[in-house]
Amino acid sequence: MGNQTAGNKVVEILKEWGVSHLYGMPGDSINELMEELRKEKDGLEYIQIRHEETGALAAAAYAKLTGRLGVCSSIAGPGGVHLLNGLYDAKRDKVPVLALVGQVESSIIGTDNFQEIQLNQMFADVSVFNERVQSAEQLPDMLHQAIRTAYTEKGVSVLVIPDDISTAEIKREVPMSSSAFARPQIWPQKEDMVEAARLLHEAQRPVILAGKGARESVSELLSFAEHIQAPVVSTLLAKSVVPDEHEHSLGQNGQIGTTPSYEAVQEADLLILAGTSFPYRDFMPKNTKAIQIDIDPRVIGKYYPVTVGLVSDLGMALKWYTENLERREASAFMKKYKEKRKEWWEELEKDMTEETDTLQPPQVIHEVQQFLEENAVVSVDVGNVTVWATRYLKLKKQDFVISGWMATMGCGLPGAIAAKAAWPERQTVMLAGDGGFAMGMQDFATAVKYRLPMICVIFNNEKIGMIEYEQQQMGHLDTETDISDINFAEFAKACGGEGYRVRSKMELHEALQKAVLATKPVVIDCVVDMQPPLPGRISYQQAVHYSEFIIKNIFERGELSLPPLKKGWKRIKK
Repeated sequence: MGNQTAGNKVVEILKEWGVSHLYGMPGDSINELMEELRKEKDGLEYIQIRHEETGALAAAAYAKLTGRLGVCSSIAGPGGVHLLNGLYDAKRDKVPVLALVGQVESSIIGTDNFQEIQLNQMFADVSVFNERVQSAEQLPDMLHQAIRTAYTEKGVSVLVIPDDISTAEIKREVPMSSSAFARPQIWPQKEDMVEAARLLHEAQRPVILAGKGARESVSELLSFAEHIQAPVVSTLLAKSVVPDEHEHSLGQNGQIGTTPSYEAVQEADLLILAGTSFPYRDFMPKNTKAIQIDIDPRVIGKYYPVTVGLVSDLGMALKWYTENLERREASAFMKKYKEKRKEWWEELEKDMTEETDTLQPPQVIHEVQQFLEENAVVSVDVGNVTVWATRYLKLKKQDFVISGWMATMGCGLPGAIAAKAAWPERQTVMLAGDGGFAMGMQDFATAVKYRLPMICVIFNNEKIGMIEYEQQQMGHLDTETDISDINFAEFAKACGGEGYRVRSKMELHEALQKAVLATKPVVIDCVVDMQPPLPGRISYQQAVHYSEFIIKNIFERGELSLPPLKKGWKRIKK
């Protein structure tokens, strides 16, 4: 071990922890580590991205999809700065990510040298572990600690490595640490279990709000829902956790959600928050009893005044209640919402299949659905496309990834790259608006370079559509939301991929037929109408402000722009 360099040890430790690849861009303050990565021929792949933000977003998406550590790297200065958005995405969506960040050589740190910035100070807020290596002997133990902390805290670990340290030899022969990692099983206090059982026994209209924390406990969740006859409403990050076609599933809650989900939550006499700390208070009832089950005690009661909190592994707790509570017969409440669910999907089906002269966003989702394989991964960007994908796409066993709490535009393509890196054999589909895709479209070339076949479907309305709608529903005239048209199909071809621009359902269908057979990345540029992403529940205040926008539009622009109110979307009275 005396002849082993610190950089070589980094590669060895990453492989010990099961890291199969990392995303990065080489440069002068990480070149010594790059040399060690170059020598690695088996088990650890370096994926060169065109922008460090893509690398960090891809690492976060990989962690969301697999539960395993996502890894990214950068140089000092601009490279480290570029990582921040993707690292914040990992922090807010609570997934383990490691950032290996280069720094100027040890001998010149503190001299205000070229590209030197206060990296640890900059990363302080985003990280659960944030240290700079000061000697080769330190590096192995600090790397073990960084990875272990990322897994334990479900967050971002940053290890800053001055470039000269990677090439230095480790002189200490006795290891101080290892890659051993133990996961605890957490069980709640007995009195809390008893109190929650009492609430469950008394409830006549229980509703489950499931979050991404239910991802590893789907069978226990569905068995529990059937046992107590409760509808299941999901958060955005739990899309695909509960199969959309399951008879208890009412879809998502919140601004992107469905009318049945909103109404069920409002009518509930008991909420069971299962692996979620749902923050949108406007979409929660004013004063309903609630049980919250979460492995993290810090989020119990954080966003809703729960009656009982159970700090527990979700699957264990739900299984216990399924086995120990009396099974309920089909309730009138559950029957009512099964019918509402059926009616809601019938209305959505009409949106998706109606005949129109121009291409509508729901029609795009319908066509994609026809070609979606059973084990596909769907990576969705942020914007109007989030609403169309969440509301209209029916997922069974497919995986779904998005930027949740940060809601960062440009996450769709990195998510698709991460999906193909994780599972090369699985179909991967990206859904993005033209605004979101354009934020990081340079890395379509990365997908081409590494031969990552994927289908990138772009909803092109030449607008930042979600922001335009938000401005209008606040009563303002839309401002600076038009964006110049880009022919993304020609861009894809210029990168070495395939590209198709479509304007009708027939053209889209034909393009998808070709795309599913392609052996390289494909862009399908869908020219769609601007359609406002009306929520499943429209508040009185939203209606008032939208009326103000219509009046301003008539008098200031001489235009009348009023979207039709779809059947089934409720306007709430004051």
